[in-house]
Amino acid sequence: MGDGRRPEPRYSRIVGELRRRIESGELAPGERVPSTREITRQWGVAMATATKVLTELRHEGLVHAVPGVGTVVSAPERAAAPAPASTAPASTAPAPPAPAAPVRRSTPSPAAAPAGSTGLTLSRIVAAAVTVADAEGLTAVSMRRVAAELGVATMSLYRHVADKDDLLVRMMDAAIAERPLPADPPPGWREPLDVAARQLWGLFRAHPWLAPAMSLTRPQLITSAMVYSEWVLGSLHRHGLDDQSAFTAHLTLLNYIRGLALNMETEREAEAQSGLDSEEWMDTQEPALRATLEDGRYPQLARLSRAGYDFDLDGLFEFGLQRLLDGLAVLLDEDAPPART
Repeated sequence: MGDGRRPEPRYSRIVGELRRRIESGELAPGERVPSTREITRQWGVAMATATKVLTELRHEGLVHAVPGVGTVVSAPERAAAPAPASTAPASTAPAPPAPAAPVRRSTPSPAAAPAGSTGLTLSRIVAAAVTVADAEGLTAVSMRRVAAELGVATMSLYRHVADKDDLLVRMMDAAIAERPLPADPPPGWREPLDVAARQLWGLFRAHPWLAPAMSLTRPQLITSAMVYSEWVLGSLHRHGLDDQSAFTAHLTLLNYIRGLALNMETEREAEAQSGLDSEEWMDTQEPALRATLEDGRYPQLARLSRAGYDFDLDGLFEFGLQRLLDGLAVLLDEDAPPART
């Protein structure tokens, strides 16, 4: 078959066409690009392919999502730093620094390193990767993108990290280390678990990518996370729980918090793809929901729909945490204090 090369993927051809229209000025900064639905209609592709097209354009820094508007063409790169040696695309806008990461500047070059720095370091690489993930999600993090943020060649990163998986573990380790637990646990078992749970929830809130990056079935070696495990296990052991039960309780609590936090990253991705936040999206679903509930088959849901429900992830976290701690109380050798309301 000709020269034996594979045909270009369909989504790549669509990306190329939209890229050309953006770079030629046919689609100007701030102008909407075709939505996923329009792409499926114009090019006759599946919704998954259309989503991949917009994701690739976002990764290239050509477009971004505007809540309530949709996906629009990004303004030209505003950074004034010297052009990096790498051919990787630069960030579309300066990202805020990670809460506990070393200070970094927008699109820095090696010359912009802090005084006394000898150049590229592991901490700078990890800080840049965390900043990208915080601002744009884990899918935006690649060795090429991190190198572009630092103004260095991509291959120079491999002198400090083995590969992207190694970088991801170091990112998680750095993020979790931002919020160390107190040196001494409070008395009892319930308050220490409450403290650890709230610390972890706060970390997931600060870094929405962290929950989906963690694995329950294939746990990564993250030393800062081991501190949390030691804290919880020690608190449970001191009040009569055996090793197996204590670790099961620890995993149950961890996965409850992580599972709830997964919604943060998926919501961010959905908002980026649709241009609608969760409330705006729900508004678009309301007519269909009302029509479904009108026939009387779902009286409980119909009553709830009429009364309204204030959906709040923090409220769900609080309710579920206290119920889990209530359940653990029956296994331990001291009475649990009344649950907080």
